[in-house]
Amino acid sequence: MLYLISYDISVDRRRLKLAKLLEGYGQRVLESVFECDLEASAYRQLKQKLSRLINVAEGDRLRIYQLCGICRHNVEIIGEGPPLETSHDVYIF
Repeated sequence: MLYLISYDISVDRRRLKLAKLLEGYGQRVLESVFECDLEASAYRQLKQKLSRLINVAEGDRLRIYQLCGICRHNVEIIGEGPPLETSHDVYIF
């Protein structure tokens, strides 16, 4: 499933940690926006890590949008940037 994750974190150190975490799960497409193509277990793991990192009391904000297979084909990219994040199917025989 493709997830679009955006954030607004005011504390530099925490924002850098969050960006590093997300880089391990997907690709940065805008300054504070990542696309992550994840299996359900990886998504659950990521959400746990994000919840430990985010500090709502200090004004941190995070949004996660789940894009279905049909929706991901309707994504338009205008300007420079990486192509839409997609995982590759791997077959082991």
